[in-house]
Amino acid sequence: MDKERGIFMRMNLLAETGRCLLCLAPACTAACPQGIDAGRILRALQFSNHGGANRLLGDKRCQECGAPCEAACRRGQLDYPVHIKDVLLTLAGKEREEERKQAGSRKNILALDFMGVSCENPFFLSSSVVGSSYEMVARAFRLGWAGVSYKTISKIDIREASPRYAALMKDGTPFVGFKNIEQLSDCPYEENLAILRRLKQEFPSKVIVASIMGRNVEEWEQMAADMEQAGADIIECNFSCPQMVGEKLGAEIGENPDFVAMYTAAVRRGTRLPVLAKMTPNITHMEVPARAAVRAGADGIAAINTIKSIMNVNLDSYASEPDVQGKCAEGGYSGKAVKPIALRFINDLKQDKELGAIPISGMGGIENWRDAAEFLALGCGNLQITTAVMQYGYRIIEDLTEGLADYITQMGMSSVSELIGRALPHIVRPEALNRETIEYPSFQRSQCISCGRCVISCQDGGHQALHLDGRGLPVLDPKRCVGCHLCRLICPADAVSAGKRVAKG
Repeated sequence: MDKERGIFMRMNLLAETGRCLLCLAPACTAACPQGIDAGRILRALQFSNHGGANRLLGDKRCQECGAPCEAACRRGQLDYPVHIKDVLLTLAGKEREEERKQAGSRKNILALDFMGVSCENPFFLSSSVVGSSYEMVARAFRLGWAGVSYKTISKIDIREASPRYAALMKDGTPFVGFKNIEQLSDCPYEENLAILRRLKQEFPSKVIVASIMGRNVEEWEQMAADMEQAGADIIECNFSCPQMVGEKLGAEIGENPDFVAMYTAAVRRGTRLPVLAKMTPNITHMEVPARAAVRAGADGIAAINTIKSIMNVNLDSYASEPDVQGKCAEGGYSGKAVKPIALRFINDLKQDKELGAIPISGMGGIENWRDAAEFLALGCGNLQITTAVMQYGYRIIEDLTEGLADYITQMGMSSVSELIGRALPHIVRPEALNRETIEYPSFQRSQCISCGRCVISCQDGGHQALHLDGRGLPVLDPKRCVGCHLCRLICPADAVSAGKRVAKG
């Protein structure tokens, strides 16, 4: 295998699976003469479920195939087909035999207890459009979602704008950020209660979280009681919706510890169920209102809700998106791009002396099992997802559960609960970091494609420690290098890694 082919094969799983359209009925699967479910395998790979992809491929091989799957690929109608055969050839044979044997013995590895409620896995639909009707939630439950935080129920007359979504794109990829100006459930109050009752009756092992928002103390208390009577397992207080404006509504509640305490206490009086307080990220110190919620009777915290945002100003009309007849408003920002922000707030909560033992339902940018594992490792005991479902569908639960179960098994853990909080001791204050040594980058020149991207970034955004030699390969000047590793992050060929760490000076 020549160098160029080797690099292509290494990067294919990232680049090519990312190009797959994830069709509803994949034409590539229908075209395969061996019966390989190519579309499902590509989807598993796109969501980092490599073990599942290997199991789907099994012992089938494509070496002698003419790749009719690529001729059928609908991506070819846009530019060129996904190199499906190359992806499958790269995949073949990577799973170890012991991993195959372990795959069938992990049925209950993802089961856990959250605030005294048994959950078959950590994955819930978060309070949003993805959990806003009986039919939708029932379909999600049948596919394997463990629970739902039903779209926030209120007695407010909700009238939505149109359109109400916008997306932030980068380099032609699926959107990395998402904005919505959607409000609460627009179904009548009694209809929502009937939906909760039906869901609990038909899916007794699934967890129903009733998200609520009242306009005054009396409403919060009464609604909590109504939700318990309807069969909810947990009450979630929406103290954080950025689209609900007015005195003591939405994010205005979550920004004020006194409001949080007042309404949490009201809910506590209205129900014996576990209570979650859903926090706003539109604040510097989330732990302040979170403490107020816990002192007033909340059993757990849900974080984070969406971030107030303005998106995509049109430089011809100067309207931003979503454009409602030339006008728009601040909306909630979500998606993969907010994950680091969500993790920061969750760490703040878990590192707080008063809140460290309080259960957290985490959300904000979870797309695949790796994202989920990060939230769990930072202390979350439950996970909620919306934007990824809106983009890819309820079917992502297959790769979320399979990929996470594989990881738990491979790490030698017997339960997902063993992962919770493992990353917390590794998050320290800035003054605790080692600042007396340098870890130099290491260059794998056999993988280098001589693009010079590392040199550009080092020269213009770093410390001018790199230049190209006569063969077009990077050369490091250790006297100038400060070990920032910008070059490693920039490299498109994965040819730069962490090298030797030495004392400064």
